[in-house]
Amino acid sequence: MFINFLLLIVGMVLLIKGADFFVEGSSGIAKRLGIPSLIIGLTLVSLGTSAPEISISINAVLSGSSDMSVGNVVGSNICNIFLILGFASLFTPLIFSGEIKKYDIPIMLGLFVVLILFSFVITPNAIHWYEGIILILMFIGYTIFLIFRSRKNITVEENTEENKKVNIFKCIVFVAVGLVAIIFGGNFVVNNAREIALKFGMSETLVSLTIVAVGTSLPELVTSAVAAFKKEGDIAIGNVIGSCVFNIVLILGLSAIVAPAGPALMLNINNAIMWDMLVMLVGGILLMLISIFSKKILRWQGIMFLIIYVAYIAYVIIRN
Repeated sequence: MFINFLLLIVGMVLLIKGADFFVEGSSGIAKRLGIPSLIIGLTLVSLGTSAPEISISINAVLSGSSDMSVGNVVGSNICNIFLILGFASLFTPLIFSGEIKKYDIPIMLGLFVVLILFSFVITPNAIHWYEGIILILMFIGYTIFLIFRSRKNITVEENTEENKKVNIFKCIVFVAVGLVAIIFGGNFVVNNAREIALKFGMSETLVSLTIVAVGTSLPELVTSAVAAFKKEGDIAIGNVIGSCVFNIVLILGLSAIVAPAGPALMLNINNAIMWDMLVMLVGGILLMLISIFSKKILRWQGIMFLIIYVAYIAYVIIRN
C-alpha cells in the first residue's frame, strides 16, 4: 500500500513537471519562430496544463478503466470551478472580462450540456467514437476562434534579438523530456490509483473524482493562485474556463476515439456520474450568474465555492 501511494505521488510529480517542461520547451520553439506570446498562452500553455488529464484519461481508457477517464475530467472541472476559483478569490476579487462573459462562459456551459446529452440521452451510458470526433472538431473550432479573437488585439511580434537567442535544441529536449514524463506519470497514477481503490474497497470513480482530479488540477491551481496574488484575476478565471473547455472537447474527445483500441469498444459512462455532471453544470451556472450580477468573484463568494466543494467531496465519499 505504501509503495502504491509513493508511486502515485511520483506519478503526479512527473505529470506536473512534465507539463512544465513541455510548456517551456514548446513556448521557446514558438517564440523562436516569431509566434505571438498571447497565442502561445491561449494554445500551448492551456494544452500544457491539461496534459496530466490527457495522459491519465488516455491511459485509463486503454487499460479498460473508462470510469477513471470520465471521472478524471468531470472531477477536474468541478475542482477547477469550486476549489481553484474559490481559493484564488481569497487573494483578490476575480474580475470577469467582457469577452469571457460574452464568449467563454456560455461556451463552457454549452459543452457541459453537450456532455450530459452525449452521455445519457443521445447514446445512453456511453460516448461513442463518432461523438469523440464531434468533440475534437469542437476543440479545433474553439482553438481557431481563440486565435482569431486574440489577433484582433495584438500585433504580430517581430523575431527580436531576444527570441533569436532561444536555444532551439534545448527547447526540443525539454519538449521530449516533458512528453516522456507525462506518459510515464500518467501510467503511474492510473495503475496505482486503481490498486489503492481496490485495496480500500473504493470505486475507480471515487478515486478519479477526488485524489486524481485534485492531483491533475495542481497546474491550474498554481497558475490561478499566482495570477490572483499578482491581481491578474482575468488570467485566473480564463485559465480555469479554458481548462474546463479543453477537458471536455479534447480529453474526452480523444478518449472516445481511442476507446475501441482498448478492452471496451466505447467510452462507457457510469450512471452514478450523472450526479457529478449535474454538480459540474450547477458550478457553471453559478459562475455565469456571478459574472452577470456581480461582475467579479468576491471573497465571500469564493468561500461559498470552497464550502460547496468540501460538501461535494463528503457526498462522493458517503455515496461510495
